[in-house]
Amino acid sequence: MTGPADAAPAPWAVFDQLTGQEQVVGQLRAAVTSGRPAHAWMFTGPPGSGRSVAARAFAAALLCPERGCGRCPACRQVAAGSHADLLLVRPDGLSFGVRLTRELVLRAAAAPVSGPWRIVLFEDADRATEQAANALLKAIEEPPSRTIWLLCAPSAADLPVTIRSRCAQVALRQPPVAAVAALLEREGVASGVALAAARASLGHIGRARRLATDPQAAGRRAEVLAVPARARGLSGAFTAAQAIVKAAETDAETTTQALDEPEREAMRRALGEGSTGKGVASMVRGAAGALKDLEERQKSRATRIKRDSLDLALLDLASFYRDVLAVQFGAAVELANADREGDVRAVAAAGDPASTIRRIEAIMRCRERLAANVTPLLAVEEMALALAGHGADG
Repeated sequence: MTGPADAAPAPWAVFDQLTGQEQVVGQLRAAVTSGRPAHAWMFTGPPGSGRSVAARAFAAALLCPERGCGRCPACRQVAAGSHADLLLVRPDGLSFGVRLTRELVLRAAAAPVSGPWRIVLFEDADRATEQAANALLKAIEEPPSRTIWLLCAPSAADLPVTIRSRCAQVALRQPPVAAVAALLEREGVASGVALAAARASLGHIGRARRLATDPQAAGRRAEVLAVPARARGLSGAFTAAQAIVKAAETDAETTTQALDEPEREAMRRALGEGSTGKGVASMVRGAAGALKDLEERQKSRATRIKRDSLDLALLDLASFYRDVLAVQFGAAVELANADREGDVRAVAAAGDPASTIRRIEAIMRCRERLAANVTPLLAVEEMALALAGHGADG
């Protein structure tokens, strides 16, 4: 008898992990089927929409003999980031410099080892500096015949127009709440929890998964959403600001620790920690340099994660005031924070649409200041004062 494990590989299975992106899947499947895909692609979409997931699925379909079956060695290696013909780039810090980009361009020019293509998957390509982007442009303008570049960024505007014009565009959308909830349910999350997490995440699949499965993450979000009720008076505004920053820092520390320790352990094993015998002294000296480089990369990544965590907290806060505005206008829309409907209605009753819009603008202004590297606590305190009605526009 033939069982499921013996079934013939099914093409396109790698695209099953994309949620609510049917149009994108159709576009990528057509490119693979053509046998002549464009040499450069730009994957854009809001946070959590699955930009890098789509790019990696596309890479697997291009390298897999069965067009992305998800089961063969090529598909498994692409999923693990270990395929010999896949260069996976994940900027650790807030920027990606020209030196690293030039090294990447040289590696990308090599001929494929085992597959039909040499694929460069550049996540967060918007972090490339201006000089790095210029180096990248030259590589995309005159690529080797068997090299394909996959660039991921939140929006096309985040990369120079000269690069955009040379890339095929893949625009992902924010997944519908129902699609995200269905995905979580397939992963074993109870339906009610899945729906609440999908709503709260604003379509960010990874965030929805964390909120549904990590009570501490859900608790930190609750602290942020308590801010509108706390931000009363000067003292309340400053207390609220500290709560937002603290919640984001704690969230970032949790994420950073989960990433750092396995890397350090792998580095220590690779460098032969605990070894004895000839050559140990030179090994120790080399290990010290390698560990220092790792620490610097981890520190840079921690800074990025902290900023990203704070930005997510501000988006949570903006979603709360979006719900307030919907209630004030009597709009028949689904509340993103239905689990805090009582707080939403209380804040809505205490103000008017004009004041709510000013508060949303204060949150967006804070995000801009943080992107410009303003000290987080100072930027958030200014915002909290505006939420309490003490800002310049309050």
